[in-house]
Amino acid sequence: MGIGKKAGAKNSYKELFHEANFAEALIKGDIWTKLSALIMGLGCFVRGQIIRGFVFLAFEALFIWYMLFHGAYWLSMLPSLGKVGPTKELVTKLGRTVEQVTYNDNSFKILLYGILTIFLIVAFCITWATNLKMAYDAQLKKAQGKKVNKFKDDLHSLVDEQFYKTLLSIPVIGITVFTFLPIVFMILVAFTNYDGAHDGYITSLFKWVGFQNFKTMFTTTGGSNSYFGAFMGILGWTIVWAIFATFSNYILGILVALLINKKGIKFKKLWRTILVMTIAIPQFISLLYVAKLFDTNGLVNAMLLNWHWIKAPIDFWGTPLTARILVIVINIWIGIPYLMLIATGILMNIPADLYEASKIDGASPFQQFRYITMPYMLFVTAPYLLTSFTGNMNNFNVIYLLSGGGPLNVKASTAAGGVGYTDLLITWLFKITTGTDSLYYMASVIGIAIFAIVATLTLLVYNRLGSNKNEGDMA
Repeated sequence: MGIGKKAGAKNSYKELFHEANFAEALIKGDIWTKLSALIMGLGCFVRGQIIRGFVFLAFEALFIWYMLFHGAYWLSMLPSLGKVGPTKELVTKLGRTVEQVTYNDNSFKILLYGILTIFLIVAFCITWATNLKMAYDAQLKKAQGKKVNKFKDDLHSLVDEQFYKTLLSIPVIGITVFTFLPIVFMILVAFTNYDGAHDGYITSLFKWVGFQNFKTMFTTTGGSNSYFGAFMGILGWTIVWAIFATFSNYILGILVALLINKKGIKFKKLWRTILVMTIAIPQFISLLYVAKLFDTNGLVNAMLLNWHWIKAPIDFWGTPLTARILVIVINIWIGIPYLMLIATGILMNIPADLYEASKIDGASPFQQFRYITMPYMLFVTAPYLLTSFTGNMNNFNVIYLLSGGGPLNVKASTAAGGVGYTDLLITWLFKITTGTDSLYYMASVIGIAIFAIVATLTLLVYNRLGSNKNEGDMA
């Protein structure tokens, strides 16, 4: 009986509140509901929902105005990305013949506002369907003698049972405008010839080129002296760098935390403060300073020469192997303090009873570390390890401020951007967009590749994490 009552209550709720779709509203709705498909908000107006109806009607009016005077133009120009580029003509002014430039279509604006218009059309379709459903729901309530919500009831609902919608609305709008829209724009740029010579307005228009840029990037002809060769070489180093940068910091950070927290160690606060100081100093300053220390005329070479350990300065940043080792070692100096702080907090929360029981059972310090400390640390910090790995794949600061991506890889001279042996995919992308050619379309292809690789690795690893599958195991 109890189950039947619950099911009946659930069905009556579904019949009464917002369960109808817009197709049902069009078929079963009365004349006012059906007319709401043409005049948005009309069904709400008729049933006393004046402000709700006004909002729908105002949105429809603004949408029609925008599409007539702006949106239709952007959509019509989207397939061509502009028809008339900048034109030049000779004109006579004050007895002098000068060249006058007239700027016409703007490919960049056409692409951007074309995407915005498509987003607006999608938003209008969703609002149109919502308008129909609300009109039909109001019709059903009135037919059953139920109270039809007024504007103050809607406001009360948004701060009460539907408060989650109020909280989520701003983040959703922000993500759409500042994250999803730029991603769509970047993806579409990969299918154009947008670069320094085709900026879309000042120099000349840019056009759609289909998958030509992807063919250029992933064509194997030319071996290492090609975009694909350069891409695979940089991708390999990027993965090696991410592995070393992540796990060296992780392991050494935990060891430093264990050492500082060990019983009998004095001045614990002092050691923590010294390590935290490296976090307080901006990386822009510290990394540039450290990079200068290892120059051929830097302090390190000067000291080695004075001690007669070397006869000539070592070109640390000019040799591929030493440059790669240096960026990994210096990154350890930067990353250990973060891991030390995280590990310290976790170590303090491991139950002391576990260690006491293991001592009674005759466990050595190494066995305690292996079977108690590390499993607990890995379970709690596994998500951090994943985000740290993906973050290191896109670690622009350390590479660019230390080595600038160098030394130059002459084997990949055909690829744009001056590919270096310590370049990551993200620094190569930066070089391509800020070089003399400014190949934005190729940078977009690289950006899509980075996203695909990082997203795939993240999803595969995250779905296999113990902390994701067994959340309550360490509780």
